[in-house]
Amino acid sequence: MAENQFSGHPRSWLSQVAVKGAEFDSRERQPHPKCLRGTRVDLLNYIHGLLDNQEESKLIWLHGTAGVGKSAVAFTVAERMRGLKVSEQTTVEKRLLGTFFFSRKHTQRCTTGYFFATLAYQLVSNFPSVREDLNRTIQDNPGLLHPDKSLYDQLEAFFLQPLRGLRYRLRNCLPPVFAVDALDECTSETEIADLISLLGQALRQPDMPVIHILLTSRSEPHIRNAFQNEEVCPLVCEIPVKTSGGGIATIISLDGTDVDNDICIFLEHSFKELRSRCPDFPPPTRETLMRLASRAGRRFIVASTMMKFIDDEHQDPRARLELMLKLTSNLLPGTEVYKLYDRILSTCANPMRAYQHLSVVASLTDPLPMSQISKLLGPGEGSDVDTALVQLRSIMDIPDDSSLPVQIYHSSARDYACDPLNCSLSELRHNAHPHSLLARSSFRLMMQDMQASRALLDALSALNRHRPAVQSHSSWDLQESLSYIVQPLEPLQVLAGLLWVRGDRSLKFWPDTLDGRAWQQTHQGKCWLQTREGQDWLRTKEELPVEERKLLPTVKFWPQGILRSNDRSQTLRWLQTQGGQDWLLMQEGQEWLQTLRGQSWLQVPGGQSWLQTPRGQSWLQTQGGQGWLLIQGGQEWLQTPGGQSWLQTQGGQDWLLIQGGQEWIQTPGGQTWLQTQGGQDWLLIQKRQEWLQTLRGKSWLQTPRGQSWLQTQGGQGWLLIQGGQEWLLTPGGQSWLQTQGGQGWLLIQGGQGWLQTPGGQSWLQIQGGQDWLLTQGGQEWLWTPGGKSWLQTPEGQSWLQTPGGQASPAASVWLTMEEFSCTLMESRRTVPVVVSESSLLPAFQMIRLFNNLPDFLMFPAFLALRYQVRSTASALSQVPFPSNMEVIHAVKAIIELAKETQEENRSASDALNYACQNWAFHVSQAPKPWDNMLSHLFKSFWNYHLLFWLERQWCLKGLQSCLVLLSEGKRFNSCEEYSPLIDPSNQ
Repeated sequence: MAENQFSGHPRSWLSQVAVKGAEFDSRERQPHPKCLRGTRVDLLNYIHGLLDNQEESKLIWLHGTAGVGKSAVAFTVAERMRGLKVSEQTTVEKRLLGTFFFSRKHTQRCTTGYFFATLAYQLVSNFPSVREDLNRTIQDNPGLLHPDKSLYDQLEAFFLQPLRGLRYRLRNCLPPVFAVDALDECTSETEIADLISLLGQALRQPDMPVIHILLTSRSEPHIRNAFQNEEVCPLVCEIPVKTSGGGIATIISLDGTDVDNDICIFLEHSFKELRSRCPDFPPPTRETLMRLASRAGRRFIVASTMMKFIDDEHQDPRARLELMLKLTSNLLPGTEVYKLYDRILSTCANPMRAYQHLSVVASLTDPLPMSQISKLLGPGEGSDVDTALVQLRSIMDIPDDSSLPVQIYHSSARDYACDPLNCSLSELRHNAHPHSLLARSSFRLMMQDMQASRALLDALSALNRHRPAVQSHSSWDLQESLSYIVQPLEPLQVLAGLLWVRGDRSLKFWPDTLDGRAWQQTHQGKCWLQTREGQDWLRTKEELPVEERKLLPTVKFWPQGILRSNDRSQTLRWLQTQGGQDWLLMQEGQEWLQTLRGQSWLQVPGGQSWLQTPRGQSWLQTQGGQGWLLIQGGQEWLQTPGGQSWLQTQGGQDWLLIQGGQEWIQTPGGQTWLQTQGGQDWLLIQKRQEWLQTLRGKSWLQTPRGQSWLQTQGGQGWLLIQGGQEWLLTPGGQSWLQTQGGQGWLLIQGGQGWLQTPGGQSWLQIQGGQDWLLTQGGQEWLWTPGGKSWLQTPEGQSWLQTPGGQASPAASVWLTMEEFSCTLMESRRTVPVVVSESSLLPAFQMIRLFNNLPDFLMFPAFLALRYQVRSTASALSQVPFPSNMEVIHAVKAIIELAKETQEENRSASDALNYACQNWAFHVSQAPKPWDNMLSHLFKSFWNYHLLFWLERQWCLKGLQSCLVLLSEGKRFNSCEEYSPLIDPSNQ
């Protein structure tokens, strides 16, 4: 990756990979489980006591069976830690460093791939002091953000390094805390065992501050074995755990005898709420509460489900209370909730159908509304979804708004429904397996509702026809070729630039773009500007206003040919032209004026006349001009009528106030001048600069004359001295910076120098400065050396957290290049080069076409098809490209196809989107061998509809998302277990 593509803010990249739904108070997790006031008091106090231990870091492992309230305890502890400061001296830094709540039903929360990036994102929010080091780490190795990166490397970069930086900050503070819930919800046993081992290693590091990590899980064998590892075990505080006090052994546990009382409190609170809605419901006796609590078996989820069953607004609560009281209390520990679910199902009109639909909801990878579940299952299986599910309101959340998804309240219901052996009602065990049912339904819906199309295959074929013509350039490194990019990536903009840098000069407009101007600063661009073609192009810029020509700093190359000419008259004539006079104000021209030739020219009539022009007088305020005034030629000129006149101008009088002018006054020439009328007048206004600091002077600066003066060399010189810099931070100065004149000044040398001063950097943090950073001028400044330096400061890093900063081109370029590299690697693995084209299905032929494109055609095609691409907003979309630029029109066709597909998707059902994204998962979970119907549907989909699916998904979700599902499909298609079911001719 080119160096100038790392100017963006790494935390904006971190925010895009951090899993917001894993945070303890995320909206995704509502309703949040929380301990009711007055319950779990001993347990919470015991945990808080462990968390206050300042001696050594600990892993606090809270474990128990399903439904005992582990997540509620984790949420309550996390909420309390967030409310506590690490010390009395801070108002920002809280003891809660970060949280990660695992979940099997969310793809990013059932893996450890995003774990440390998510914690780092929260850590930076809480402790801004670690931001700069973390930014540098990501800039040095951006691949760390990929979820497949080594978990050890992510631990070191996102956990250990930032916390080491807090070692002294947290000294003598109460230990901060991480909270990690539901380790057993991680689908990989190996990953979670590795995570526990790595966290243990981290806490043993001698240079780490004391921190505590609260972890909750079921007591699964692989988790218990990881905690009992000899290197981890000494760090673990296990709950349940025995604590001694006064010689009496006390048990603090999730399901100890104290939980019975907590459940009674919960039931009493719940019945009060029921009676507030149903005043006729008699208050339950203490005996009734105790009987219900005993039925709960010390499982809060059982008590909670019983109350939801009783308090059903569509049923009689008295009758339902009696049903709950009839539940036997002679149950094995851990099975209470399953017996409760059996009883709830038995109250349904059709228990078999209720169980079938419960198992379907439990098997969905992402929740869906009832109407979409019905559509997904189809007219037969889905006809009674709503009537069946509403009878299960005590087990699942069924919103009144039909557009909202149905959610199971607790993972125990998912466990119950996904394994028929957990259900004791024998008539229910003959239902179709939920994953087989969902796989069959997904295939039917896709084949029914997906539109048949070969448009993308044809568009890639058209683009592929240009491959031979550009093959000789395919060895160029793509990232190096994109090193000039200074604006967000868009397909046509990138393709136009890549064609230009590879030698195609058909797109004459491109050098005038922002990227074209940036390319002119590269070695290749500078070399081109010295060619005949480059010089011809630069000559077309002679008539531009000087403000626009300042944006073309490389214009200095072509005048050198004229200045080196032996024809002195040609040089003099050219210097009097508009182009020559503009050039004299540019860096190359100012450097030339310091040469012997330049200084000689200043002594001739043409040069003397030029010094009286606005351009000449502007030059006299520059460093070169002021240096010239102190040498013999300049001092002689000051004694001429032209020089004497100049000293009466604003620019001359300003010069007299600076060191150079003050030195000149001490010379014989200066002393002579002081005796003239002009010198005498000047002495009378020596305090002019002090006047500008008065109320009247500040008011004058807001007048049209004052504003005009600020655009003069004198005014701009004043802005750089202490008085001017103080004025810039006043309301009047800040108002001026928002004017056209002020914003123009910010782009020239004086303004850019001011932006690096403490005053300028302070201005960048206020609303006016923040607004300016979003303008074109501000964006261009961010790519200058000064802007890039500012981005590395704490102030610049803070700005990059704002929407404007997060949308910075550098972040866009980096993230896109990382995504492109990963996609390319996966696509070549999915469709190996050794496979012949003729043996491939059309879907794989389409990927092969993409893989065979040279990099600078593949990348724009990737951008055009990238999920949520904004290519249609490109200014280049409306540019009239040459009619013979077929490669441009081929990419335009892909852009339009992606746009049309995205628009079509707005009318597609959630059920179809779900089927397209999850068919492979349900096929993989279906019982082996497949049933005949599933085999038939898979064969038909794979052979005849796969291309249509790939085109749709590629345009909507990106190729990488498709490749995962295709790889699964290829495995099913080639697996010996299924091979008799698949037509061999289509393998």
